[in-house]
Amino acid sequence: MPRMTAARAAVEILKREGVEVAFGVPGAAINPFYAALKAAGGINHTLARHVEGASHMAEGYTRAKAGNIGVCIGTSGPAGTDMITGLYSASADSIPILCITGQAPVARLHKEDFQAVDIASIAKPVTKSATTVLEAAQVPGVFQQAFHLMRSGRPGPVLIDLPADVQMTEIEFDPETYTPLPVYKPTASRAQAEKALRMLNESERPLIVAGGGIINADAAELLVEFAELTGIPVIPTLMGWGAIADDHALNAGMVGLQTSHRYGNENFLASDFVLGIGNRWANRHTGGLEVYTQGRTFVHVDIEPTQIGRIFAPDYGIASDAKAALELFLEVARELRAAGTLRDRTAWADSTQARKAALQRKTHFDDVPLKPQRVYEEMNRAFGPETRYVTTIGLSQIAGAQMLHVYKPRHWINCGQAGPLGWTIPAALGVATADPTTPVVALSGDYDFQFMIEELAVGAQHNIPYVHVLVNNAYLGLIRQAQRNFDIDFQVKLEFENINSPELGVYGVDHVKVAEGLGCKAIRVTRPEDLLPALEEAKKLAAELRVPVVVEAILERVTNISMSGSDIDKVNEFEELATAPGDAPTAILPLAV
Repeated sequence: MPRMTAARAAVEILKREGVEVAFGVPGAAINPFYAALKAAGGINHTLARHVEGASHMAEGYTRAKAGNIGVCIGTSGPAGTDMITGLYSASADSIPILCITGQAPVARLHKEDFQAVDIASIAKPVTKSATTVLEAAQVPGVFQQAFHLMRSGRPGPVLIDLPADVQMTEIEFDPETYTPLPVYKPTASRAQAEKALRMLNESERPLIVAGGGIINADAAELLVEFAELTGIPVIPTLMGWGAIADDHALNAGMVGLQTSHRYGNENFLASDFVLGIGNRWANRHTGGLEVYTQGRTFVHVDIEPTQIGRIFAPDYGIASDAKAALELFLEVARELRAAGTLRDRTAWADSTQARKAALQRKTHFDDVPLKPQRVYEEMNRAFGPETRYVTTIGLSQIAGAQMLHVYKPRHWINCGQAGPLGWTIPAALGVATADPTTPVVALSGDYDFQFMIEELAVGAQHNIPYVHVLVNNAYLGLIRQAQRNFDIDFQVKLEFENINSPELGVYGVDHVKVAEGLGCKAIRVTRPEDLLPALEEAKKLAAELRVPVVVEAILERVTNISMSGSDIDKVNEFEELATAPGDAPTAILPLAV
């Protein structure tokens, strides 16, 4: 039997589980693992500038392509605690990432050794499993189980904590005979599919709510096929955006308090039946449950049995992987159509598209300083349907979701539930690493951009090109808008007199200089007619120079973006509707006007 260190065995397992890339920061307690990583070869490593950044890079890497599992690595103590935010973000959005941390030697645990912390206990609430391995011979089994857990049921992250002496201990392990454990996913039964389709067929105005579980299950094509077969309009959630193209005739828009369309909310309020697949009824989507549920029948399909009934009790629940459920739904629907009993939904679908045509928010403004709506209008012009967008939270994300267009699954990569500031830059680097052939465009407000701005140097060092659109109003814009409810504007202003860049006026941080100091390129835009040329130039520079390119748009200080604090029928629209073809978001075809 071959003998090797436990760290080398772990690396060999990573390779056989399909890991090709890792993100991390080495340190004393994890150096034995790094030594094994170098000796084994076959796994590319990207050096982050912050360990939290490494965890978000791993998230972006996983989210970009089906089957990916991002890996982040750090030393003991603060490296592990830095990655907790990444683990929380991954857990909240059902994203499998593997976090590997170093640890003090076993004999020094619980003795307040330097940088020794019980990271497994800290990480347990935000992982599917968090383990400090005390016996070297257990390392192969723990890693094998980790991949099984990450892929089975509702996907999610795992942390493995390796004491330094455990890493260096030799064990017997034969990598040539290693086999991954089979993945478990619950599957709907034929009887469940028949009942769900019977309930759907009895309704008058049904909708499908398509959640992130459809993206995770790689089931977007099945969703579109099922929608087209039945003629039922689809409401993608924020995490499911791209499961059906924005210009598809059955896309009825997004619903919610913030990241929603006017027509999406109106279409939902007109419905009487909702089939939710792979969604979790997030509160930003539903708003108040009385308004959301009143007068509607609900069927809920989710891979996690305990998710069904967590927010409200559906009329019927099915614990199933989204892909398995859709395959059965298609089978039953085809039989109903063959029997002539599948209802015609043409009039209902047409009414959703009429609302889509009539209820577009205005985006064309010529104001200086820029209105954010104009930025998204020009982004739609500059970036085609192949673009992957990456963003996290704030008014920039909310307005982007209201006005940008997404056409494919995994082309809107968004930290949905956790929403940590700073997520966007490292996540975009992970996305661009996973698929270097697809254009990546990140979107940030100024505060999100500043949180982990140092990670831009990773893109410069490792030649990871993408375009980063930075909308700058020198405000914590979303919190400022929320403070209206308290009649305050307190501790949310970011402006100051920058003695090095007096031309910026009240905008403070010179992001162009900072980005260039980190080895990237940057362009500042102050006038609406300069937006499109700047975005086009950024695409060109990113492709030629192979580094991140920042386009900073200087916005008016205060813009209130459409949203509600309570119910989906009470969204406050601060701007008028589009009244002419040029006023509306571009590239929704053919129903933009």
